[in-house]
Amino acid sequence: MERRAQGRERLIVALIGDVHANQPALDAVLAHAHRRGVEAIWNIGDFVGYGPFPEEVVRCLRQENAMSIVGNYDLKVLRFETKKKDWRKTKHPEKFLAFQWAHDSLSAESRAYLRSLPQERRLQHAGRRILLTHGSPVSNEEPLTPATTDERLRELAEVAAADLIVCGHSHQPFAREVDGVWFVNTGSVGRPDDGDPRACYAVLQTGEGHLTVEHFRVEYDVQKAISAIQEFELPEAFAQMLLQGRSLDAVTEAG
Repeated sequence: MERRAQGRERLIVALIGDVHANQPALDAVLAHAHRRGVEAIWNIGDFVGYGPFPEEVVRCLRQENAMSIVGNYDLKVLRFETKKKDWRKTKHPEKFLAFQWAHDSLSAESRAYLRSLPQERRLQHAGRRILLTHGSPVSNEEPLTPATTDERLRELAEVAAADLIVCGHSHQPFAREVDGVWFVNTGSVGRPDDGDPRACYAVLQTGEGHLTVEHFRVEYDVQKAISAIQEFELPEAFAQMLLQGRSLDAVTEAG
């Protein structure tokens, strides 16, 4: 799917992703982004998962007119009804509960909205080809991280046929140029996995012959998210993920 971004020469965009149902983190990021004068919000998916506010996050991003794609976690949640018998046997109980909570907390309207979203978007602005994807240009479950080699990024750039590739999934922010192609991982708004529990997003400024990317770490009301996790009787590990800025596997292994 190809769309032409706003026709102005200079465009300021908030690049967000991996909100994972953390509404307090999303609120803080959106407020920060608007203070910086962003004109658009591009969201690379994973609206839901682990956090206590799946419905609120979907509704908020729709109200913000964010241009979104669907993430791999969103797609799994949408398949929950058909997969739950198998997943109850094969998935870790806390991971199964996370899928169940996200699915059951979403309205029929929000589930339909997520189903309507593409897995990637292609845009053009000021002569620059832009690809929004969740994981990598070849898989929505391939994590691109600061440790991804230049060789791998060159391979992906050839497949992508784009000048700017915006991704997420790994929850680890970076921006890197390889042979004239920019890769930008937004980091995670709602569930950072790099040991820094602050919300993460990036601001892109692009125009004719001009491109800058700056990542921001934003403090937010973590206690509000944790209180909701406790109110809804979700696992303590979900709260620890937010407090520590680490994945479920890392939190449970440490415990």
